[in-house]
Amino acid sequence: MRSFLLLLSLGTASAFVGQQQAVPRAHETALFGGASGFATSLDGKKDKVARVEELLESSDMIFAVPAKSITVAEAQQLRRSLPEGSVVSVVKNTIMTRAVAGTEYEAATSMLTGPNMWFFIEEDIGGTIKAWKSFVKESGKIESHGIFGGVVEGVYYDDKGVQAIGNLPSKDELYAKIAGSIKAVPTKVARVIKAPNSKLARAIKLATVDERSD
Repeated sequence: MRSFLLLLSLGTASAFVGQQQAVPRAHETALFGGASGFATSLDGKKDKVARVEELLESSDMIFAVPAKSITVAEAQQLRRSLPEGSVVSVVKNTIMTRAVAGTEYEAATSMLTGPNMWFFIEEDIGGTIKAWKSFVKESGKIESHGIFGGVVEGVYYDDKGVQAIGNLPSKDELYAKIAGSIKAVPTKVARVIKAPNSKLARAIKLATVDERSD
């Protein structure tokens, strides 16, 4: 079902405006980097890389935004607004460089400038991007915190491309549309059958008469 929803979400995205670069494939806020002791040791760095690699492996898409001027309280608010399965993390560029190397997300290296906050989206791409757009609007950060770019299925999208993806239906919206379509089918069929002047209604009536006459 997850693959179906992803294909359905991206099926209408072929006309996105934005820079694209094909590359080989590669519910909490965690802060990776910027600490002391074990965190800055070789083993600590390896542990951070491994944690980011796990997030990448379970993600359908990642995108980056500026991490500056976002308070702890705002980060917590943002975390709570994300759909299930989406994680937002501040990751040091050196850690991210190692984690994406040789993966479908290697194109993300073009965004490794300055302190970045990364979104790792396991399933609900549209819902996660909508959550970020709502956050910057409510916090007054629209001008200062634009999206640097994102990567999905080995393809890099600039800000406009990510914004376009965000306009696609979220997972919940897709579920609602699918459920509505399924419920509408028997209703429409029943309406057609009951229509007094419909060809189908006359055909069913004739078939019933023939069966009774036998």
